[in-house]
Amino acid sequence: MASSDSVTTCLSPAVHYVICKLGFEKKDICDINNIVSESGEVCWQSITEHVCYLASDRSVDYIKSIRSLGPVCESVNLHFKSLTKDKFVVQYALWFQWTNYTELFLEVFDVLQYGRSTEVALGLMKLTSCLERALGDVHLLIGKDCPFLLRDLLASEQLAVVFGQVVMDVLRIFIGSPYGLNLRNVLWHGFASPQEIPAKYCAMLLFLTAGLGQLLQMYLLKTKYVLVHRPYVTFIRLEDLDAFPDLNHETLCVAEELLQVSNFVLRTMLPFWMAALTAFKQSRYADCVILLLPQLEAGLRLLFTTTNKCPNRLLTAESSAFYTTFDEMLTKHLDNEEINQLPSVLEEPAMEFLWDFLNHQEGPRIRDHLSHGEINLKAFPREIANQLVAFAITLLCRFSDEDMVAFKERLIIKPLMNCASCYRSRFHPISRLKKQVLECMKSIHLWHELPTVSEEQIQTLKGLEGDTEASMLVLKMAEILSQLQQYLPCNFYNSDDPMSTVATERLLLELCDRHICTLYSPRPVLEVLVLLRKTCTQCHQVSEQVIASIKSRYQQWTEKTLRSRQRHNYLRMLNSIKFLSPVLRLILVLITLELVNVHLVCKKNPSDYHQYLKFLKSVLQYTENLVTYTSPEKNKWDESIQLTNKALLRIRKFSDGKLTLIQSAT
Repeated sequence: MASSDSVTTCLSPAVHYVICKLGFEKKDICDINNIVSESGEVCWQSITEHVCYLASDRSVDYIKSIRSLGPVCESVNLHFKSLTKDKFVVQYALWFQWTNYTELFLEVFDVLQYGRSTEVALGLMKLTSCLERALGDVHLLIGKDCPFLLRDLLASEQLAVVFGQVVMDVLRIFIGSPYGLNLRNVLWHGFASPQEIPAKYCAMLLFLTAGLGQLLQMYLLKTKYVLVHRPYVTFIRLEDLDAFPDLNHETLCVAEELLQVSNFVLRTMLPFWMAALTAFKQSRYADCVILLLPQLEAGLRLLFTTTNKCPNRLLTAESSAFYTTFDEMLTKHLDNEEINQLPSVLEEPAMEFLWDFLNHQEGPRIRDHLSHGEINLKAFPREIANQLVAFAITLLCRFSDEDMVAFKERLIIKPLMNCASCYRSRFHPISRLKKQVLECMKSIHLWHELPTVSEEQIQTLKGLEGDTEASMLVLKMAEILSQLQQYLPCNFYNSDDPMSTVATERLLLELCDRHICTLYSPRPVLEVLVLLRKTCTQCHQVSEQVIASIKSRYQQWTEKTLRSRQRHNYLRMLNSIKFLSPVLRLILVLITLELVNVHLVCKKNPSDYHQYLKFLKSVLQYTENLVTYTSPEKNKWDESIQLTNKALLRIRKFSDGKLTLIQSAT
């Protein structure tokens, strides 16, 4: 890995000039009284007159505009420094309410007073994400779908209608356009070091946010519209994220030592790393992650450019080229179709962790949600910060000099390294299907723990049919399992009753524990996974419906509130459970067998593949029909037996014809 000490900036010469020098070239002094009134009203005319346009196509001339706006930003920054906190609140606090996070903007004002570069950069990252979210809420006043990218949001007709086109041009000079200062992106993607972000630009964006609030109020008064804030994204089932042990003070102290010697840390970015660890210690978990994510990206970019021999891509791309960001670094191929070497260096567990936390649709997608202002920063979970800091510590340790063995062997670090080396994806569709299968099995297991009437009472019901059919179905299932025996763990058939709940549970646990590669799953694999997951979802729905019916009907039975026909139907249901439980367990076994062999689908020829998909769709259709038949509204238990009989014939025929994924690929 290249030495991080040799990197003095991650901004290309052109971008460095635009951000660090261009806005300081004009030495004019702007009278703040022309920019803002005594009461805090923003005079937009005095700002928009500095926006310059190209004669050729009337698009914004970003270079001239930044140069012209430089003195305005300086005046605004000095103006804020001259205000007391109380006066700032009186003049401006009202105009931040439209963002739904007034406290954040007051916090940014505090940071500007003492001007520490790391805190200013953090404040700017938080401000831009919150501003983007608020602008999205405004967009939805008159638009339907809010653009995902900030640059598209700022260029939308909807915001131009509310605020005016020239006002939106002012915003695009500061954020959202690769031709302008692009402050949001250079910070959130880890290109800018703390000392490279002038505080006056943070002050100007704070000022502009208040001005936008004033313009919005006028628009709402005129149109009678009501601004509605979208709910924040919330993280559920945080236990799914629990890969590393809880970090204590001693571990964080070792991490601070590692920062000083690890090649993963760019020296210019060290203040960000230190601030991230400090934030974690102070229980400011959102701040910790906001500071840490861009530095993980910067460190990985250094590793990416070294392993792929493209050192020029360590710098910010110009407006005509792509940035090297997480998105590209985590892909299988580079843009020139060559194999990306970073995965082989990071190795599979680290890649799976990054995909889990950043990319997979069912994962937390931390960077996306944070950078777009979709998370309540005041209630950011410690659990997520803990996982990211712990993972970062393992990278600091791994990409250090060889004489760092002592660090890696420390008792406090070794558990983290062990956890990192055996990490398995939790949010890839393969992993989610494993979880679905086991949760469905737990649900089915509950059936036999619920109170029901006795077997004698079931058999006393005259006219009850289907008992023999149910028994025949169970036999057919056992035959199908017998066919699959060669693909099952050898100890499975040591059980006296392979169709029993205990035996099936043991089998599913063993199959789901097998490691399956999740990186870069090809399209055919993902198509199969969609069908398998839908089928598993339907099985779970059937199970939950059966549980609800057993509970409610038994209560009615004991209270003697069931009419004759209802009693008859209740007993039919109990009789049907004799085959429903094993058939659902059989389907879970089939799903799991196909799952552990899912990558073999790529070896199929097109004809066999389409036939295979057709079979999977037929099984899905069966489970969907079963959901309908077992619903409280239908209660078609006898029909369920007939439906199952047909489905088992298809499964048996499929197996006999050796068309299953396992059989046709071996």
